[in-house]
Amino acid sequence: MRKELVLSGYGGQGLLMAGGLLGEAATIYEGVNATNNQTYGVTARGGESRSEVIISDEDINYAEIEHPDVLLAMSQSALNKFGPSIKDNALVIIDTMFVNDVSCVKNSANIYRFPITQIANEQAKKTILANVVALGIISALTGLVSKESLEKVILKRAPAGTEELNLKALNGGYLAAKL
Repeated sequence: MRKELVLSGYGGQGLLMAGGLLGEAATIYEGVNATNNQTYGVTARGGESRSEVIISDEDINYAEIEHPDVLLAMSQSALNKFGPSIKDNALVIIDTMFVNDVSCVKNSANIYRFPITQIANEQAKKTILANVVALGIISALTGLVSKESLEKVILKRAPAGTEELNLKALNGGYLAAKL
């Protein structure tokens, strides 16, 4: 099993952190291998940002992603850039607050539309936790990393005093995808 994920959007949406959390949950709590490469545009906030994660039950000898199995697009420009390169039958998750046009995505893709940023605001009262909502959605839809593993990583990495808000955001995403 080798799954390639691209988490993409604007700088400041926490996608680099989300990729790191996903990889850590996979390696430490799921017992599989993971790599995480991160790229961000000229400016940290507002520029393009992406985190590439590979999760595999075998050694990862090549850590570059050309055709992702899973694409999280938190901006229209991210979907436009990475949508055309996904694998057949890839899973595409979009934040409906920032993405409207999915015409660049292959017809064979499984497109899931969620108000990710809105869920973060409703569940945790902080739109900055949209990245954690997205992790809940990814967990529920792919099963690559369990919600429990993500909870452990979040409790370990969340800034002191924000643990419960982060868990609410994760659970909100997970439940939205399970409905």
